[in-house]
Amino acid sequence: MTDAATPRRDKPWMFRTYAGHSTAEASNRLYRSNLAKGQTGLSIAFDLPTQTGYDSDHLLSRGEVGKVGVPVSHLGDMRTLFDGIPLAEMNTSMTINATAVWLMALYIAAAEEQGAPRAKLQGTTQNDIIKEYLSRGSYVFPPKQSLRLTQDLILFATKECPKFNPMNVCSYHLQEAGATPAQELAYALATAVAILDGVKASGLSDEDFGQVVGRISFFVNAGMRFVTELSKMRAFVELWNEITEQRYGVKDEKLRRFRYGVQVNSLGLTEQQPENNVYRILIEMLAVVLSKNARARAVQLPAWNEALGLPRPFDQQWSLRMQQIMAYETDLLEYGDIFDGNPEIARKVAELKEEALAELKKIDELGGAAAAVEIGYMKSKLVESNTARLESIEAGEQIVVGVNKFTSTEPSPLASSGDAIMVVPEHVEAEQIARLQAWRAQRDAKAAQAALEELSRAAKEGRNMVEPSIAAARAGVTTGEWGGVLRGVFGEYRAPTGVSSTARQVGGQLDTVRGEVERVSQKIGKRAKFLVGKPGLDGHSNGAEQIAVRARDAGFDVIYAGIRSTPKELVDTAKKEGAHCVGLSILSGSHVTLAHEVMRLMKEEGLDGVPLVVGGIIPPADEKLLRDSGVAAVYTPKNFDLNAIMTDLAHIIERSVQ
Repeated sequence: MTDAATPRRDKPWMFRTYAGHSTAEASNRLYRSNLAKGQTGLSIAFDLPTQTGYDSDHLLSRGEVGKVGVPVSHLGDMRTLFDGIPLAEMNTSMTINATAVWLMALYIAAAEEQGAPRAKLQGTTQNDIIKEYLSRGSYVFPPKQSLRLTQDLILFATKECPKFNPMNVCSYHLQEAGATPAQELAYALATAVAILDGVKASGLSDEDFGQVVGRISFFVNAGMRFVTELSKMRAFVELWNEITEQRYGVKDEKLRRFRYGVQVNSLGLTEQQPENNVYRILIEMLAVVLSKNARARAVQLPAWNEALGLPRPFDQQWSLRMQQIMAYETDLLEYGDIFDGNPEIARKVAELKEEALAELKKIDELGGAAAAVEIGYMKSKLVESNTARLESIEAGEQIVVGVNKFTSTEPSPLASSGDAIMVVPEHVEAEQIARLQAWRAQRDAKAAQAALEELSRAAKEGRNMVEPSIAAARAGVTTGEWGGVLRGVFGEYRAPTGVSSTARQVGGQLDTVRGEVERVSQKIGKRAKFLVGKPGLDGHSNGAEQIAVRARDAGFDVIYAGIRSTPKELVDTAKKEGAHCVGLSILSGSHVTLAHEVMRLMKEEGLDGVPLVVGGIIPPADEKLLRDSGVAAVYTPKNFDLNAIMTDLAHIIERSVQ
């Protein structure tokens, strides 16, 4: 019996930390340490080669191995990653999309080696490919084939892993790409509808389809506009209940519940006065835990210094403690929903629902989410929204403390030390490649080849590809080999960039910038041409898109082909097009390796007189290294004034031709 003086407390949400880096062994140590500190679930960050179906020794993997997550090239890596962690008891979230079928296959194979049956496995694969075309960029195959892989995993998991969420519809990265709250609602729900329509068409019984709906979860974002974000989550709950009941006829209320995890906004974390990010993270978390009827099932928080680089274990612990203090020291979990009946919240929820439903109708008229991706509709809308957001910050209309207001500051003792972030050692890549080559040498090559051939047949014949992938995992097939087979069957894909070639005729401060670009263009005798490049596997293209849009509007002749170019492709384009300046956008930590490779190739092609600029999350030590090696300018998140960057580029080009 509960004592009257001790109110019954709800069970807290699951505490997670998004983590993984360097090697499977190092990441395993980090996971075990975090679990010992009170973390209650795992959230796995994979490196870019793993996310895009390449082995660590592929050309495109150079500089990317272990940088933004853990490399998992084969079953041996997966065994090491979860060594000493009982998978039958663990709840594991895997942020994996294009290669979700493969990583789930490796996870199942590793779990079964531990003696953990499939039916006991708990967790989530993100497995939301549509948002990859819009924001995060780790897609591989064309939309139709990618959606087939998503559906294969959903159908498999519903039968074989009934406690596992086979898809996590992810609106988090939509907000990171500039989505308004209504766009985040609409685009995430449109994605879920596209998936469920496909699953429904596969011929499932109503009972089985209801179970599929019940296992669909969401992964959302929460920004600084606290009341709006809280209302957005309540709108999500209501809209999902209405869609699943009215569109799909799901009668069981439990199966219609909106279940979501969250990582709060990283886009708003600032390089300037980074200590202020602690407050931002806390305020953003409140939006997803205060309203009981729209409370997150799992929360993972970024670290205060993620705008500077990779957080250390202490930084992750600090964010974990924030969750634990909220859950265990406050009385939040002792009460019902404290916002029910609030007229302001109800008004805002209704407003957001109306806007989202109008956008959902538009997407439906275009043929659904997949069609809206292929014609570039949603991508262009996100680029427009992000442009408007940045312009409001530049104009001072949206205040960001420490960035465009209250900028005078005392030096931060937190960020001034030389080890304020974690740096992945350069030897990690070579050692991972050596382990990969040793793995290939010791496996049964005939068994691996036979498994790959069976996978290829399944892909061509339209069969579910999960069981053949599990067999391939057991046979020692590597991530790159799995990806290579499906690239051969499905082909590859390059999504629309969302950047139009038509300049916006906006005035104000941009008129002055245009004047400088025009002056320099007349001086060199032709329109100043700027190549914006995304080398390597980093798919976070928001920054590159905004630079391309502003450069276009400022009067530059802009070349931007989107993500995932090799250094050689960029240099060849620069030579062919006669670029006057080359700009690289890299957020994955591979900036030094890739910039040096581009400079080497430019010199070989006689372009060493063409200035190179680099932008991204670049620590001060690396910024100095790049400048010392000949990079003309380095731009980091503190350089939020895009007009100032454009003026700077015009002057850099002018100096290069004198």
